[in-house]
Amino acid sequence: MTSTRPIAVLSAIPEEIAAFGAHLVESKQETVAGVTIRHGRLDGRRVVLAESGVGKVNGALAATILFDRFGCAGIIFSGVAGGLDPALEVGDLVIGAEVIQHDYGAMVQGALEVYRAGALPFPQFRGDLSFKADPSLIEAARVVLADTHFGTILTGDFYLGCGMTRERLFASFAGKAVDMESGAVAQVAEAFGAPWLIIRALSDLAGEDSQLDFQVFAAQAAKKAAAAVLKSLPLFDAVAMS
Repeated sequence: MTSTRPIAVLSAIPEEIAAFGAHLVESKQETVAGVTIRHGRLDGRRVVLAESGVGKVNGALAATILFDRFGCAGIIFSGVAGGLDPALEVGDLVIGAEVIQHDYGAMVQGALEVYRAGALPFPQFRGDLSFKADPSLIEAARVVLADTHFGTILTGDFYLGCGMTRERLFASFAGKAVDMESGAVAQVAEAFGAPWLIIRALSDLAGEDSQLDFQVFAAQAAKKAAAAVLKSLPLFDAVAMS
């Protein structure tokens, strides 16, 4: 059964929104707290789509608006990311089975000890670091999205263009990709008790050439992520009704 409530679709930058092309039939547009909101349908499915802007605060603000004002049943983030896993290449598709905010925690003896975002950063509260997607949603996505990598996506409030940091983050968290919004979006979705799915296509490999690669490949990667979103929207029917 299809939920009568819309699914939220969130992206950070214009290229990620434009990637939906003619698949998006827009019925209304408005601005809430500086966030552009588009009401309409994606391949016939009711959605509320927003362009958040870059960074965790912007992602959290937009996600909160989508849930609180428009009563969305779940949320999908569609966008690009930098690659962390050396086995991956530009253009590869990554879905976050879990997300970690890699820049949240306590600074101790010159190094950051990462905590789960929102937890008091004291040793007695240092448990699982990640927000985890609904397992049934992830398993359903594995069926419909072939040639897709599932795993950990890291989020932080800086653009990663450093090979040394990329290697450190991969060694520390085995993250497949890094972005600037997903962890905050998942945190908000969890607060609203709503299912979420993070879909990212790699626009670069988060090294010294990442800004150049981003400019060349971002639009192409965004189209790949958008195509995966179209296949994933029906998967929310079961979890949204539960």
